[in-house]
Amino acid sequence: MPREISLVRETSETKISLHLNLDGTGKFEINTGIPFFNHMLALMSKHGLFDLSIAASGDIEVDFHHTVEDIGILLGESIKRCLDNKEGIQRYGCSVVPMDEAIAHVALDICNRPYLAYNLPISHGTVGGFDIEVIKEFFQALTNSGGITLHINVPYGDNRHHIIEAVFKAFGRALSKAVTIDARIQGVMSTKGLL
Repeated sequence: MPREISLVRETSETKISLHLNLDGTGKFEINTGIPFFNHMLALMSKHGLFDLSIAASGDIEVDFHHTVEDIGILLGESIKRCLDNKEGIQRYGCSVVPMDEAIAHVALDICNRPYLAYNLPISHGTVGGFDIEVIKEFFQALTNSGGITLHINVPYGDNRHHIIEAVFKAFGRALSKAVTIDARIQGVMSTKGLL
């Protein structure tokens, strides 16, 4: 079964089209209107080895919140729909990624129980004109719509760009592990028989 989907989300604030192939090779074509966010999503795709295309327009003249959050919603929904009943997937994924002086620990569970633990040594400010605080909104939206438990922890780091880059790379790698199909898994990875 192909684990690939194209979705569109249109509101009075944003219009987003997204194509996701979980079994890709890390190809990406990202245009959100927000250069730093484009870069982070490209890193996530490349290091997660899934193909991702996003074309978004939104009210970024107001701020980046609506566009970033809505992309999170659509990406989470895409992941959920690609995995259908979650049969055969490893379900859990974790990754630790260093980026110079920073290190990111990301662990996730694709279990239909949305939860975000988010601990970074930075919470405000900007990088390349991008508001750091909306990164949490992106991951919150993704976990809610994707039904994912996600723990993001950065115990230390000084450079904002390095911290955020490590997070997006680690998330991509953790997601790649969690969605990997294991032939040994019969049904879903749960004693309940349902996720």
